[in-house]
Amino acid sequence: MTLPITFEDVRSAALRLADTAHRTPVLTSRTANARTGADLFFKCENLQRIGAFKFRGAYNALSRFSPEQRRRGVIAYSSGNHAQAIALSAQLLDMPAVIVMPEDAPAMKLAATRGYGAEVVLYDRYTESREEIGLRIASERGLTLVPPYDHADVMAGQGTCALELIEDVGALDVLVVCVGGGGLISGCATAAKHLLPGCMVVGVEPEAGNDVQRSLREGHIVHIPVPRTIADGAQTQHAGQLTFPVMQALVDDVVTVRDDQLVETMRFFAERMKLVVEPTGCLAAAAALDGALPVAGRRVGVIVSGGNIDMVRFAALVAGS
Repeated sequence: MTLPITFEDVRSAALRLADTAHRTPVLTSRTANARTGADLFFKCENLQRIGAFKFRGAYNALSRFSPEQRRRGVIAYSSGNHAQAIALSAQLLDMPAVIVMPEDAPAMKLAATRGYGAEVVLYDRYTESREEIGLRIASERGLTLVPPYDHADVMAGQGTCALELIEDVGALDVLVVCVGGGGLISGCATAAKHLLPGCMVVGVEPEAGNDVQRSLREGHIVHIPVPRTIADGAQTQHAGQLTFPVMQALVDDVVTVRDDQLVETMRFFAERMKLVVEPTGCLAAAAALDGALPVAGRRVGVIVSGGNIDMVRFAALVAGS
């Protein structure tokens, strides 16, 4: 079966991003290694532009627009990080942007998206379909729709996370990646399996929203209600038509973690590594640190996907209130 993206797509994306995206640092922690018995390498995409890996896929996709597409503009839907990524990318490439965002999206993500110059259209994530709203506005205004994960250029851009990680630290036994709709893990698995065929690629979802885990086990895309989880970036209801076959072919397993494990991992990052990481960004690390994924004796790459969280909310969560 021919998959939607190849390693060459990821490599090409890396060239487009070279002078625009940050090459984020890879950090280690003696405490984390002692706790797990493994060598953990944290790829810190919380330090990426807009505070999350999403900038990679958004900029890669928009940079490939035709002159006419750039003139008309882009529309996207997102709970926050893809929104900011599209908004900033559109600003850098001098094109209009419209973003469909849930009413309950974190205030800082709404403010940042507007701050990059995008028009924001709000909707109720529990009663309305962002896909339907996005398609309707795209049709009415002649905009090009770039979804948050189910887009080949987005997937390829996200895969540059794993490409850089492996270039920087060498061989890995395991690569652990958070999973929402599957764009990040699809791109990362494409890069990792090409460079390190023996590397195990494991996805991590919130326990309340394990649609990808179920989909892979049942052999078809499973649709679920909007999951109730603090990991707002992983409140997706189903995998993508493009991401699912890549995950079927290249992802070895998907595990889940609870919200309280995410909070504990946020606290670990803040106290031990001096990093602010949002709940979704803690998914992969939580699985390694709390034992959902056995990693002892292995070299493990961990994608820390983002750090966009309101500080009042962050303080309340880590304080346990």
